[in-house]
Amino acid sequence: MTTTLPQQGTPSSGSPTRFKTFRALRYRNFRLLWISLIVSSVGTWMQIVAQSLLVLAITNHSAFALGTVSLAQASSFFIFAFIGGSVADRIDKRRLLLFTQTLSMLLAALLGVLTLTGQIQFWMVVVIAFCSGTVLSFDQPTRSALVPTLVPREDLMNAISLQSIVFNGSAFIGPALAGIMIGVLAQAGHALGLHGPLIGYAGNFLLNAVSFLGVLVVLFLLQVPHDAETSERRAPLLSSIKASLSTVRRDSVLPWVLSGYGIMLFFGPSTSLILPIFATQILHLTDAQLGLLFSASGLGTILGALIVASLGEVKKKGWLMLGSLLIWAGALLLFAFSTVFWLSLLTLLIFGIAQNGVGATTITLMQTRVPPQMRGRVMSLNTLMIMGIRPLGDFPAGAAIGLIGGPLTVCVSSLIIGGYTLFLLLTRPTVRDVV
Repeated sequence: MTTTLPQQGTPSSGSPTRFKTFRALRYRNFRLLWISLIVSSVGTWMQIVAQSLLVLAITNHSAFALGTVSLAQASSFFIFAFIGGSVADRIDKRRLLLFTQTLSMLLAALLGVLTLTGQIQFWMVVVIAFCSGTVLSFDQPTRSALVPTLVPREDLMNAISLQSIVFNGSAFIGPALAGIMIGVLAQAGHALGLHGPLIGYAGNFLLNAVSFLGVLVVLFLLQVPHDAETSERRAPLLSSIKASLSTVRRDSVLPWVLSGYGIMLFFGPSTSLILPIFATQILHLTDAQLGLLFSASGLGTILGALIVASLGEVKKKGWLMLGSLLIWAGALLLFAFSTVFWLSLLTLLIFGIAQNGVGATTITLMQTRVPPQMRGRVMSLNTLMIMGIRPLGDFPAGAAIGLIGGPLTVCVSSLIIGGYTLFLLLTRPTVRDVV
């Protein structure tokens, strides 16, 4: 007798429905994907931390070099993000994810081998960052567009909140593990007469490559509900992209919501840029303590995701989004002035909680206010903003840190974000009261 996997809207038999926070995990397809991506994302965060430290090590602690790597990755998203979203709407999402996850695994392995053999140079990191961004331009919108096919609409915000734990929440484990592994492997390398730090960085890259294997196995096993073909999918590529952008532009809420989200991502320097700088120049921390800073932000994101997931179907999503954005800017401002390790940990915890409130609400509105056949293309906007706008913002932020220092740069950033949020809150009632 064959067993059919539950499709969208059909929870697994015997699932504990009383736990509302995790109710989207009742659906077996979503649960399988969610668990496998958590493992992979821990490896991704290990690579993010190790790559930042590697760049600082081979460029004499240059913040501008970190910004250059971010710019290289951002440029790939600006070139390919909309194409990736359109492709996600046209072909089988599971097969596309199998392809993109395999390429990501190979790129991580390549970076690990180059570092392990001592051949790594700064320009190689830049090229690999560009290639990784190109792959993610197809991977991220495909993954986001797949989620609504695995859970019913009433559980979509819950699923998106839990999905945010996959990458951001893994920041609680990945960076701390990266710091530990760098130290352990560096000591082992010194004992063998090798270049210790490079061994530590390479180990993180290779472990990230291994972490993709679980996702690939699950994708092979996953049974995705078949999406009905539409004329939209057969439309010319450029026309389909224009149609999705027109849909967003005509919406009374989405342009303003996305502008607030975009301001946060562009003017808010990423943790991968500011934390290594603050750890080495302001707080004078060890690699393990730097990992704890990343973990504090990641833990905050986990708590934020659990809070949003527990809220259920929030009626006033605009208030949740704008309120979270104000708290996010306030936490960033406090972090800019902190010179104490424990206070920095606390502000990053609040920072992570608020960031999830902004992100989960924005993504839910993007998913629910457009036709299902446009989700891949519309979610490519989310990919472009997170993976393109934010790294693009890191480039001038890295230059500003070199000119005026980290604290003042972060302070100005938080004031810009807070000011724009107040503008939306006071002058755009359609955003404030959106359901």
